[in-house]
Amino acid sequence: MYNILVTGGNGQLGSELKEIAPNYQDYNFLFTDVKDLDVTNHNAVRAFVESNNITVIINCAAYTAVDKAESEPELSDAINHLAVANFAQIAKDKNIKLIHISTDYVFDGNNYKPYVETDTTNPKSVYGQTKLDGEIVIQQINPANSIIIRTSWLYSKFGNNFVNTMLRLAETRDEISVVSDQIGTPTNSVDLADAILNILPKIKNKTVQVFHYTNKGVCSWFDFAKAIFEIKGIVIKLNPIETSKYPTPGERPSYSVLNKNLIKLTYGIKIPHWRDTLIESFKANN
Repeated sequence: MYNILVTGGNGQLGSELKEIAPNYQDYNFLFTDVKDLDVTNHNAVRAFVESNNITVIINCAAYTAVDKAESEPELSDAINHLAVANFAQIAKDKNIKLIHISTDYVFDGNNYKPYVETDTTNPKSVYGQTKLDGEIVIQQINPANSIIIRTSWLYSKFGNNFVNTMLRLAETRDEISVVSDQIGTPTNSVDLADAILNILPKIKNKTVQVFHYTNKGVCSWFDFAKAIFEIKGIVIKLNPIETSKYPTPGERPSYSVLNKNLIKLTYGIKIPHWRDTLIESFKANN
């Protein structure tokens, strides 16, 4: 029996883990969010881990407001970097497993082929930099049986994400413009949640390992929006626009497709195509 602390329990990924938790009878979950546990407070985290006999930490807590982070770098750093140092140190001291969720934003987007885990990082935003700093501090502390999973374009039925935003906008507009020159891969949160819980017992490494997990396939945000409306049967005028026509405070990588071969080979998992799993998510949530 694993006693699993899931931080960021009310976020997209945390909420999906909560939803599928009953499928994993050998796992005992404790979900926390900002009101339950201050992840930036080392003593509070350590006390929680000790009092609940935690054997696994899945860190889904993150400051993810990419644009707002540009004006709140200290808060972004506290959650995406300093809190991660707390988890890593406690994981090392207590010999417990740590699964930390990171992002494609650690890359600059100048690649021409899918990024592998060892490619050079070069974030272009405060958000990306603080997430990279979180990765670095885990690797410096180096707790055994710990992994970092980078993902991208996460969506679910929970919270604010691209899918929910498109569906909401379609209720009040007959025309939407979407960026067409940023290329990546959508990730269904439930697929990532299932992958995490499936690989958890198989994690046995002496040094921190980095993995990539997204759904299969490649698309632009425009392609993604087009698929959402097609699958839902929504008739709307969709206009492709360049990133330069839609400036934002936080710079996004123009290309952030992640190569998933390492996680597939290491843990023997199958990854569905982004369009197939998008269709399934709409069927499940009807």
